[in-house]
Order: sequence, then structure tokens, then C-alpha cells
Amino acid sequence: MKRVLIVGAGKGGSILLNILYATQTMKIVAVIDTNKDAPGLKLARKYNIPVGVEWTSWIHQDIDIIIEATGDDQVLDKLIELRNRKTVVIPGSVAYIISELFDEKETLLEKVKLQMRNQALILNNIRDGMIVINNEGIVTFVNKGAEKIVGKEKREFEGKSIESVIANTRLPKVLRNRRREVNQKLTLENKKQVITTRIPIINADDLLVGAFAVFKDITEVMNLAEENTDLKEIKTMLEAIIHSSDEAISVVDENGFGIMINPAYTRITGLEESDVIGKPATTDISEGESMHMRVLQTRRAVRGATMKVGPKKKEVYVNVAPIIVDGKMKGSVGVLHDVSEIHALTTELKRARQIIRNLEAKYTFDDIIGTSSEMKLALEQAKVGAKTPATVLLRGESGTGKELFAHAIHNESDRKHHKFIRVNCAAIAESILESELFGYEEGAFSGAKHGGKKGLFEEANYGSIFLDEIGELSLNMQAKLLRVLQENEIVRVGGTQPISINVRIITATNVNLEKAIMAKTFREDLYYRLNRLPIFIPSLEERLSDLPVLTEHIILKINQDYGRNVRFVSDEVLAELKRYHWPGNIRELENVLGRAMIYMDMNEEIIKLKHLPELATKTESISHHSEQLTTDLPLQKAVEHYEKQYIQHVFEKNHYNKTKTAKDLHISIRNLYYKMDKYKIERNNLQ
Repeated sequence: MKRVLIVGAGKGGSILLNILYATQTMKIVAVIDTNKDAPGLKLARKYNIPVGVEWTSWIHQDIDIIIEATGDDQVLDKLIELRNRKTVVIPGSVAYIISELFDEKETLLEKVKLQMRNQALILNNIRDGMIVINNEGIVTFVNKGAEKIVGKEKREFEGKSIESVIANTRLPKVLRNRRREVNQKLTLENKKQVITTRIPIINADDLLVGAFAVFKDITEVMNLAEENTDLKEIKTMLEAIIHSSDEAISVVDENGFGIMINPAYTRITGLEESDVIGKPATTDISEGESMHMRVLQTRRAVRGATMKVGPKKKEVYVNVAPIIVDGKMKGSVGVLHDVSEIHALTTELKRARQIIRNLEAKYTFDDIIGTSSEMKLALEQAKVGAKTPATVLLRGESGTGKELFAHAIHNESDRKHHKFIRVNCAAIAESILESELFGYEEGAFSGAKHGGKKGLFEEANYGSIFLDEIGELSLNMQAKLLRVLQENEIVRVGGTQPISINVRIITATNVNLEKAIMAKTFREDLYYRLNRLPIFIPSLEERLSDLPVLTEHIILKINQDYGRNVRFVSDEVLAELKRYHWPGNIRELENVLGRAMIYMDMNEEIIKLKHLPELATKTESISHHSEQLTTDLPLQKAVEHYEKQYIQHVFEKNHYNKTKTAKDLHISIRNLYYKMDKYKIERNNLQ
């Protein structure tokens, strides 16, 4: 049994206390919090668990796990420093995630229970009978319809072999051959005639987990048939329905000869009844395979097949289903859709979505692809930052995905139901940038709108604003932005009254702000305001291990854009991609794969070296300088000089991979970032 010490008795600590108290493998030795009225301390007293206000008196006892639930980084660092070597310290961020997952689990369980109750209610209220068995032939479910038709109660079914309940059942055969049986006749022991469909239950891993049968008392069907004796009238009505439909419909018999089309079919294809009726199903096809013939051969429906039909080679996609009567194939029915109409609707939908997306964040952390340790660190920092109101500074090279991070941070925060405004500071002229950001009053300048105009900061009120390329702002605009950060208010151009705002500011840059400060092009006070939560997004070269999943994701995206069916890249291409240094990062990778797919044949599914545009291979030129030893430096300066040179050398040797560099230097990644920032070490300066 593990001995656990909980430090922090707030909401997160209380939830973890409840979770751990209910387990048999954990023993909570004490709960600590400086607030004597913390809810977790009251709960601990209720459970007769020791409490206290100082964790230092407990840490050297026999403790296996310490859960830091205060959220205070200083407390976490102190716990890690003073803990016993075998004691595991779990940070507050992990504890918070565990508590959130627990809440989510309880919610999901309630939803599942409600869904199961609803399903049982529905199945018990349909008139058809239903019986479900597992893969051993034991009945696991029977509805009231089945009880009524078979003439036996539920207790006589469940938990028993299906053959002991219905002697001549064919469900065990369906289990053996894993094939469905549709609309089969069966006579029950009570002499009732039923029509039954038997279907095997196969899960997502292609494993057989059981089978079920749905059946209808044929007596009811016969009664319905007797009430509708005029079959000619029914046929006429059915034809009228098909002919009045706006969907293009064609029907063929079991031999593949056309027996019916409707006016909508003629409108799309340009073919009349005389061109199709009595003719083979391939008559109307200009390019492609007959889906009617495929369905007749396979007895399986086809969805979303594309082809060209008629003399004008109209591009359509079709859904075709078999017509089966008493288990016999009687033909097939197809519905055609005009692709040009669908494209027009899709274009309109995309336009509508684009309008909406201009005011909302469209990406989440699930859209950020990467499993490398460098990307995991950036994601972990971003997820922690999303839960706080702190200003976030996203740093990284062009094309690394800074905007995706900004979207995801907004969507993960408590502001996700409000607007997300994106501003590229380098794309808006300096002369209009101030009025765009802060708005203007009526008459502020010539051409100003009547009544004035809200700025982007006002539009983003209670939401988030993403300022990309923040390093491109002029010093004048930097001063105005600093006022927003300090006072949480803006003043419109031409106005005098300050307007209070509540906006989460997320910034991004690919320039070295520290150098910009030294060059007097960036304000130092603004830098410290923006740098509350810096997140370094690794370049593609620093996370080459992510290339396989990145290429797979990008190929799927380009397939949708280009209408291709490419599946993956060859091993030779992947090796070639890993040798390249990727100055344009993910954006350049998308460009390279897109260019490769453009020149592929429509039926090719694998990107090979011949498709790849020429790439300049990465040169691994690590120069070793043996500098003349000087003796005119103070010891501290000499140590720092050598430390800088050594870090540069290891950084180059590891091909600019920060995680590997930190590992070789036996320091933390956070410490490495600090030292690289201190010595102004950047990859661009070393190449």
C-alpha cells in the first residue's frame, strides 16, 4: 500500500482526497494546507486523517507519493528539493488534470447510463421482436416484442442458450459463418410464422462478439396485405412518388436492365426513357464503372461513387442499394446527385464558415500534431497557460504553428465562448493600425465613418486577441499597447474617454526580442509585460521524429483539397525529408508534399522519390575551433566564455535539438533555455 501526502486542500486537493480515500492501494497519511478553513482539511478530519499547516514535518517520514495541489511552483520546487530519493512528487498541474478527468468521467457515466435507458425504452416499445446473443450463444437481451411473439417471458430467455429457447433457431449458424441472413421465414414452436433478419455483431477490431435477430409476426404482414389488395393502385402510387421526387432515380432488374427512371434523372443526364428502359445498366455511363452491376454481383450497397453519365458527360456521385425480396435479388435502385450543385453548395458553406471563423478560434490542441518531447513540452506549457489569464508570448520560427497554438489556448480557456480576433501586426499599414486596433470617433480623420467605429480590442472584449508578428510594431504603437496591458483600457483615435476592456492577449514573434531591445527597436518594459508566459515552439528540424505523423496528417488534408487518394510516403522519401533542414518548417513541408501530389497520377497512392521536388540536403558541418587561451579575463568571465562555447558546440552536434542538448549536458530543458537566452545562442547564428 502506497503512503500519500497531499499538500493543498483546495478544490483540487479535496477531489483527489475523495478519489484516493476510496481506493484500496493508497493510504493518505496527512493533508496539509496553510489555510485552516480549507475544505480539504474539514474533509480529512471527517475521514480521521491527520491534518496540518506545515508539510516540512511530514516530508521525511515514510512517504511514497507527495501530491502538490497548491498550484504554487515555489512549493513544488521545494518539495522536489527536500523529498526523499524514493518519494515521487506529482505537480499541481497533473493533480488538476486528474480532478478534471474524474469530473468528466462521472459526467460521461451518467450520459452512458441515460443512453442505455433510452435504448432499452425504445427497443421495448417497438412491435418487432429482438433477441441478442453473445459469441457463446447465450441470450443477453430480449425485448417485449420478442416475448409476445415467441410466447415466453424474459426470465425464460436471458442467461440461457438460444437453442434451448427456440429449437430451430439459425442464430448459432450466423455466429459460425459471420454472414447475415436477411428476411428469412421461420416457424416457431407456437406455430407462428415470422420473417427474421439475423446479423452478426463484429466490433471495430473485427472480432465477433455476438449476433442478434429482428423478426416480425407474419400474421400482421398478411393483415396489412389483405387491407391493400389493389396492387395495381399501389404500384401506380409508387411510380407517382418516384416521378415527383427531385432526386434523380434509376431502377434496374436482377439482370441489370433498366426498368424505371424519373424526370429528375433525365434533367441531370440528358437521357430519355427510350435511351435507358430495357437497356443494360452501362448504357448511361460515359466514364466509370456501373454501380448497378457491382451491387447485383456483391449484394452490397455502394455509397458516394463518382462517375460521368450521359452524352454531356455530367459528373455525378451515386448511391445504389440492392432490392432483395424473400432473400432473392430482384434488382437495384440508384440515386444520382449532380456534383456541380454539390460544389456550389459546398462553396457557399465554406464562405459561411469563413465568415464565422474570422470571429472564432477554429483549432484545438487535438489539431496540433506531434509526439516528440520538444512538442510535448510546448503543449504542456500552453495547456497550463490556457487555464490562467496571463499574457502568452509564442516564440518560434516562421511556419512552426504559432497561430495554431493561439487558437488552441483560446479554445482551452474560459473565454472560448467569446470572440477570438486575429491581427497580423506586420500586414497592416502603420498609418491605419492604431485605428484598427483601438477604433476611432466620428470626425477623427477624413473618411471616418459616421458614428465612429469599434477597434479590434473592443470587438474582442471578454474574449482573446492574437497579435502576430508583435516584433514588427513601431515604438509608438508599442507604447500604446503597453498602456492597454497596464490599465486594461483603450482610447479611440480622436477620443478622450478611456474605454475599459477585458481581453486575453496572446502574442507571437519569430524575431529575437532581446536583440531588438539592445538595438532600441523594442521597448524593454513592454517585453517584460509580454514575457509573463513564454512558450518556445520547436522548429521542424528540432522534432524530426514527428515527420511520419505530420506527413500522414498533411496528406489527408491535401487529399481533401485536391480530390486525391494518396495514402503515405515511401521510406526513401521519409529518409530524404529527414535529411533536409526545413527553414520554412511545417508550412514548407505542406508545400513540398502538395507539389509532389500535383505531379502524381490520379491512381498513384504512394509518394516516391521521383515525385519529390529537389531539396537541398542538410550539411552537418560542425566546426571545431581551438581558440588561443587568454589570461587577461577574470575567472568568472572566462568560465562563462567557455560555457557559452561548449553549449554552442553540443547544440550543433545534436543538430540544434534542444532536448538532446539538455540531456547531453545533464541539465533540465528549462535550464538550457535560460542559458541560451543568457548567452544569446540561436540556431540561425550558428549556421
